[in-house]
Amino acid sequence: MSCSGDSDDDSSCKRKVAYVYSPEYIQTCDSLSKVPNRASMVHSLIEAYGLLKHMSVVKPQVATIEDMAKFHTDSYLEHLHKISQDGDNDDPSPETTAWCLMDQKCEVSVNWAGGWHHAKKDEASGFCYVNDAVLGILKLREKYERVLYVDVDLHHGDGTHSNNKAELKSVYVWKTPSASHQSHDHLVSQVLPGFFPGPSPQTLTIQFNKITCNVRQCKISTGDLCDTGLGKGRWYAVNVPLEDGIKDDRYYQIFTSVMQEVRAQFNPEAMVMQLGADTMAGDPMCSFNMTPVGVGKCLQHDLFCMTYLFPSASPGGYNLANTARCWTYLTAAVLGKTLSSEIPDHEFFTEYGPDYSLEISPSCRPDRNDSKHLDTVISTIKGNLKNVV
Repeated sequence: MSCSGDSDDDSSCKRKVAYVYSPEYIQTCDSLSKVPNRASMVHSLIEAYGLLKHMSVVKPQVATIEDMAKFHTDSYLEHLHKISQDGDNDDPSPETTAWCLMDQKCEVSVNWAGGWHHAKKDEASGFCYVNDAVLGILKLREKYERVLYVDVDLHHGDGTHSNNKAELKSVYVWKTPSASHQSHDHLVSQVLPGFFPGPSPQTLTIQFNKITCNVRQCKISTGDLCDTGLGKGRWYAVNVPLEDGIKDDRYYQIFTSVMQEVRAQFNPEAMVMQLGADTMAGDPMCSFNMTPVGVGKCLQHDLFCMTYLFPSASPGGYNLANTARCWTYLTAAVLGKTLSSEIPDHEFFTEYGPDYSLEISPSCRPDRNDSKHLDTVISTIKGNLKNVV
């Protein structure tokens, strides 16, 4: 990606980038009924812009039951296996864990068909069946002491949030339960001996998401500012709730303010990013009013120009053409490449009419984020982060 703009000069922080892809993987992801053919549209546009030659293409590995059992319950995995055999069309199997590359052959691993952050330990949620974001973090923690999870999807990743009960299989405890669960603090250290290396956990999560969600639409209502973690993991969960209509400049200001404090207080060694494109203007969710340029600027923050393993993945994005535009632009940003605004001729060219341009223009949707309230949110988060050891 470019640290100072969309240039190809030597000042760009050059990255060795791996791209998770196989025809079989794309075909499987294309079968998801909520986003049919989205995976093919994204891959085809990336290929049409000639970006594949700048990346190492990595064939995804199929996750084993043992891999998935590091987070999900046995009974739930047995149910998934059964409905897969029965031919459920929405079953996303096979899942991939290849984006969590541990062999240092790359610094960034991109999987635009991954990042299913709503799946919970024992149930599907928000079109997500297996939480590969959690599994990726757990894999990274085998090697890295401090792992940062950054989620910029429109919807709060409740699957990375909802595990607020102390259970024997509760290995993922960097969620943000409500204060009503503080009485479970003593249970966490008992059932998870050795999970926390010293006084602080290994993982900090940051989620920049819509402040509330239409329950009938997505059944997600988590992500309050006051949700900061549980037990020894308190202060290691950060939620940045945002109102409708936010645009690139204000989003970038909030993002950089928070991330500067994260770098100072947590200093991560590896990061996982969830880059949902349902924040884009024109998405059917009709909430945020952003463009790929705004998210690309966030990826140019100096925190992302350091030597971190940086897997990125994204499920959200329901305007398929705009999603392909966004993720192609972000792929180029990671590579430090500049793309022509004219969409190249390729299989899905007609989907980008009538302008056939890579750009996404913001709408006239009003920004409902109050400046004073946002200042309070940022101040509160900075104060909370000072408790990170």
